[in-house]
Amino acid sequence: METRELAYFVAVAEELHFGRAAQRLGMAQPPLSRAIQQLERRMGVPLLNRTSRGVSLTPAGAVFLAESRKALDAVDAAVRRARRAGQEVPKLLVAMKPDGDAGLLERILPGYRADPDAIEVEVVVCGIGEQSPMLRDGRADLAFLHGPHDDSVGFDTELLLEQDQLALLPLGHRLAGRAALVMADLDGEPFPRWPGSDVPGPAVRDAGQLLQLVALGQVVAVVPESARRHVRADVVCVPVLDAPRTSVLLAWPDRTRSRAVAAFVRASTAVRSPVAPSPTSAEPAVRTSRTGPAAPPGRRPPSAAAGTPA
Repeated sequence: METRELAYFVAVAEELHFGRAAQRLGMAQPPLSRAIQQLERRMGVPLLNRTSRGVSLTPAGAVFLAESRKALDAVDAAVRRARRAGQEVPKLLVAMKPDGDAGLLERILPGYRADPDAIEVEVVVCGIGEQSPMLRDGRADLAFLHGPHDDSVGFDTELLLEQDQLALLPLGHRLAGRAALVMADLDGEPFPRWPGSDVPGPAVRDAGQLLQLVALGQVVAVVPESARRHVRADVVCVPVLDAPRTSVLLAWPDRTRSRAVAAFVRASTAVRSPVAPSPTSAEPAVRTSRTGPAAPPGRRPPSAAAGTPA
């Protein structure tokens, strides 16, 4: 089976329309239809239901769509990682959303730089929920994920931190003066709509936008304790006693053999803590940028010293 066939099927399965899929692929519809029919014959199962009302996935097609996406991501990842490994100055790419490391990175980097397998580290700051796709398709070598929200399927992980949660409220909110809350106290309050969520409410893409909406009284939010470090003067933090704890995970592709990744994992597990740390250094440990800034070191092979996967 060729990756071209997988790409054809994914386009049809996502569009659920042969004409739109052909246009997306830059090809005519008849050869696309023949390619999918040939694929189904070779596999021995129908992947699509075709009726006068449209196209839909069969149970086999739904499974094949998920697996095809993984296979195509794996091919993309192999190319990207091979190109990075062939650079004159190799880099280790670490993906995280803003403050997604809960303050751990500035403690991880000094230990990492001291490892003989360390290489240059580039931190890529991404949007909410983008870390897993970046790790899956090779745009990142490691990522800070947050349980239980982020997708960690197919990755090796290390649990670095568990945190309680708190409510972000606008100054002057009816609950702003409370010493603590329970989730029931927030019944009827407007909550943000995170990427991938169908909760009604204002859409939120990043932490800065969230704080602005909270300050304006348009939403309240329940977030990890580490968010307290960056809260504005017009936003109040109140602990939520019965909110589930959240976790900060370091994730990397399973079966990775990179010595740089393994070194970064070792340095990370050396500073893991049950309490959200607060910044201790006035000088940032690494320069970051939304487009892929550069900063100091990092690199090692995970199979040898990645630690016990969480």
